[in-house]
Amino acid sequence: MAENNNKVVMIREYDPKIDRERVEQVESSCEVGPNGELSLYTDLLGDPICRVRNSPAYLMLVAEMVDNGGDNERKSADIVGMIRGCIKTVTCGTKFSRGKSGDPMKPMPVFTKLAYILGLRVSPFHRRMGIGLKLVQRMEEWFGDNGAEYSYIATDDANEPSVSLFTDKCGYSKFRNPSVLVHPVFAHRLPVSNRVRIIKLSPSDSESIYRRRFSTTEFFPRDIDSVVNNQLNLGTFLAVPKKYIWSGSDKFLSDPPENWAIMSVWNCKDVFKLEVKGASKLRKGFAKTTRILDRVFPFLRLPSLPKIFSPFGLHMLYGLGGSGPLYTKFAKDLFGFAHNLAKECKCGVVATEVSSEDPLKLAIPHWKVLSFTDLWCIKRLGEDYSDGSVGDWRKSQPGLSIFVDPREF
Repeated sequence: MAENNNKVVMIREYDPKIDRERVEQVESSCEVGPNGELSLYTDLLGDPICRVRNSPAYLMLVAEMVDNGGDNERKSADIVGMIRGCIKTVTCGTKFSRGKSGDPMKPMPVFTKLAYILGLRVSPFHRRMGIGLKLVQRMEEWFGDNGAEYSYIATDDANEPSVSLFTDKCGYSKFRNPSVLVHPVFAHRLPVSNRVRIIKLSPSDSESIYRRRFSTTEFFPRDIDSVVNNQLNLGTFLAVPKKYIWSGSDKFLSDPPENWAIMSVWNCKDVFKLEVKGASKLRKGFAKTTRILDRVFPFLRLPSLPKIFSPFGLHMLYGLGGSGPLYTKFAKDLFGFAHNLAKECKCGVVATEVSSEDPLKLAIPHWKVLSFTDLWCIKRLGEDYSDGSVGDWRKSQPGLSIFVDPREF
């Protein structure tokens, strides 16, 4: 609880029955940029918890400004901030273990219980009052009560107030700098090589391949079965040579082709919509012209801007990986397939997030003007660790890849 003369800030759990409209008002005031500058607005489609709802454990808190009127009796209350958080078990490192006597050492994942903070908002009229800090601290209490060992946040490195809050006041340290790669969905289809066969995997085959080949990847979710079986998962797709005969995941894992790539598609379009606001009529007119030309002359494959100045949806590509000298080319074909799927679903963009060290960063098509570098900050919540072989995860070096969970993108 914080006090400001006769006003008291109360932190409590979000109640959808009474808070939804007031939360949406705060969200709107936080998203619209000042002085006509371009800004990104997020429409949560009437469900403020949508970005954490699919996680194993989640919580949303609101900060309520209560006016006591000087007589210690509650007179009125306004929601002035909110925060979301979730907890899951992910890979934080690798240890080597020998099975039967004489077998070679095999890498095994080391798991930790990781908390994630997202959707922290404070009304522009109530900033610099410590409300954001109090929301974070209360959320971290819930994390600790539920056994989380680490907490992390994702923000823009250029967002100085956010970075300062977490690194200077909340004890977080800069940890990873993944790249968010964004590509517009054109009116024309992207080509996919006729030398590649793309197979839609069953959820059980998807889980098997991910567990066997990706479980030691940093941030890999131990409940990957829940991810690939979620109704928002549009499918996991495997790119293999044209003549490869698919006989199930067991055969594939025991005798894979020389070159292959895998990718899953998550439907963010049914969770939230985005909209770029503050654009001039000239910019809007230029974007519209590119779309018209692309529709009229699809055979020219002209690049065009989607309707980003009105609400649009996106597909998130995750679980990207593979093997072989042609792996990145196969991944590019998968991207083309995903783009065409997004076109059929009337999405505005497709996006993925990869490690700064990942070779896919250069292979996956994207527009630099729409893409950006993310900043992940991490904090150790307790002194006890689930596995001493990793030590302090905060001090570990980044791996070649990370596994980005689409549930909290």
